[in-house]
Amino acid sequence: MSEPAANRMPDGAETSAAVLTAAGFPKMPARTLMALVVSADGSLTAAELAEMLGASPAAVSGSVRYLQTVGFVHRVSQPGSRRDRYALPDNAWYVASLRQNPVYERLADLADATALQLPDGSAARARVEEMGHFYRFLMARLPELLDEWEHERLEV
Repeated sequence: MSEPAANRMPDGAETSAAVLTAAGFPKMPARTLMALVVSADGSLTAAELAEMLGASPAAVSGSVRYLQTVGFVHRVSQPGSRRDRYALPDNAWYVASLRQNPVYERLADLADATALQLPDGSAARARVEEMGHFYRFLMARLPELLDEWEHERLEV
């Protein structure tokens, strides 16, 4: 017998999680994120997540810890209960994008260091220098782009 539809993720959310995974996002955090996105109020307890995802408590714990680290989820205490809820911030995409900015700086610095180890004028060095240039460009443009998104988001 199959699970009731209310206790599992919609197929579109599973597909979205698979796309995130294909783009490099860890599988369980991607599924957990999408479960929260499609939940009624953007928050679920660990037990609700485990049920919805058909996952172990340990898998859910690791997933929410990862999502908290990258800024997609925060823990919300429930008065009178020992169970916390895991919730999406109102501006989850914006916050997570801002938090990724140090990653771009680190990648740019690593590209610069790697380029210095490659022969002058080589194609490899040119590719690595371009990589560093791209991440520095992204770092410079990202704040303006995120501000633009925030204005767009508030107008909708």
